[in-house]
Amino acid sequence: MKQVMLMIGTRKGGFLAFSDLDRKHWEIKGPFFKGIEVNHVSFISGPEPAIFAAGKSAWWGPDLRISRDFGESWLEPQRSIRFAEGRNLSVERIWVIKQNHRSDEKAIYVGVDPGALFRSTDGGNCWEEVRSLTDHPTRDKWMPGAGGLMVHSICFDPSNPQRIYAGISAAGVFRTDDGGKSWSAKNKGVRADFLPEKFPDVGQCTHHLEIHPANRQILYQQNHCGVYRSENGGEDWTDMSEGLPSRFGFPMAVHPHDGDTIYVLPEEADECRMTPNGAFRIFRSKNRGNSWEALTEGLPQRHAYQNVLRSAMCTDTLGSTGIYVGTQGGQILASFDAGDHWTLLFNWFPPIYSIEAALVER
Repeated sequence: MKQVMLMIGTRKGGFLAFSDLDRKHWEIKGPFFKGIEVNHVSFISGPEPAIFAAGKSAWWGPDLRISRDFGESWLEPQRSIRFAEGRNLSVERIWVIKQNHRSDEKAIYVGVDPGALFRSTDGGNCWEEVRSLTDHPTRDKWMPGAGGLMVHSICFDPSNPQRIYAGISAAGVFRTDDGGKSWSAKNKGVRADFLPEKFPDVGQCTHHLEIHPANRQILYQQNHCGVYRSENGGEDWTDMSEGLPSRFGFPMAVHPHDGDTIYVLPEEADECRMTPNGAFRIFRSKNRGNSWEALTEGLPQRHAYQNVLRSAMCTDTLGSTGIYVGTQGGQILASFDAGDHWTLLFNWFPPIYSIEAALVER
């Protein structure tokens, strides 16, 4: 039976939530990995579909777990995600897990701190570092953000499996056109107010990166210093922050059936990471960021001082698109009509790090 599955990473473990396609009644499984920080949970499709969970233990460090039975059991990869001996680097945290559905081998990528990508072509059992990114000539200009030096966003060109984008905090956006053999910085027009040079080649603090689902040239990013759009594959960026209450924020989502429609959740500023004036407002643009509307129906507009992290907003792919937002207060808010109306779906979770949705047969 086809179901909607939400994969939820929290400060104290991971959870799965299942519903029929009406999304009225939900079954929650978990917590998995109790007490472990789970940064991201992702569904990997293919002949052997699986759920991948990236966690970090205060004692044992980061690890990756794989379930092929919807959380009934979890396995570790045959070869853990780590740098080769002599690299003088160690994986501090796994931030994101993404599958390149267009590539022949359905490659799986993970982004890690310190600013690196790893790749698997055997379903996640063995991993190799994408050294061309780690060893990029501009590496000495990269710097850690508040959460570390992280690859947190991975986007795949919908028509060219060799073109991949990586969002790095704090280094900016990088693109490969040859499947990872080489990378180029794509940050023209993006501000970096915290640096002496306000528009450098690299060093921008990208917070979240998304790609248009149908138009390979259009990308969006929520940055430390604004919201931006590129219409030429990242060659240059247009500031589209006008009409928002703040230039600062973390999460971003793109409508799966209409890539001109995007969602952001502004926060006051880097020194005050919570919703402006205690009003929980998600902003939607239906024209690629040229204008914005505040979505408030069903959302708290007083005394809602919340923080939403970069991976804690997602959409499902049903005809009446669902949008899900998780807060550091442990709430998950959802809209089942593309953002017009919202409801409190779950409460009292641990602080939420990430949400991802998938349609699965279960």
